[in-house]
Amino acid sequence: MFFLRELPTRKMIGGITHALPGFDPDAVLLRLDDLRRASLRLRRIEAFLAGHGLSQTQFLVIMVIVREPERATLTPGEIAERLDVSRPVLSKALATMERSGLIARNPDKADARRAGIAPTDAGRARFDALLPGYFEALMADGPQVPRPRT
Repeated sequence: MFFLRELPTRKMIGGITHALPGFDPDAVLLRLDDLRRASLRLRRIEAFLAGHGLSQTQFLVIMVIVREPERATLTPGEIAERLDVSRPVLSKALATMERSGLIARNPDKADARRAGIAPTDAGRARFDALLPGYFEALMADGPQVPRPRT
């Protein structure tokens, strides 16, 4: 998350970057504006999902499985490779999702230590029902970010 409500002024950035070769204050402000907008968008998505009882991680777990229709399951390691979360965070999300009936662990017949993760019918139905709202939150412009002062 990016927590600045108001971006620094061009003059302020110029005062900091003047001794740093290759740093254009306008380019720095543009990137800060990008970060602020992305942070607001992410907050809208998280609020939408939280309103439906899911974390972003839980929603994305199902997303990374269903986006590979040739696979019925993914291992926790494969899911971790596809998400930008730590393994402990993923483990906690998977445990919560399993308790909630959103996913099932399917033991690997060849290796009892491994299990494939698959959405349950209820998990897939919930994902499908939330996907339109997720995309609406993703595409919404939402509150405008204050423009940098000069």
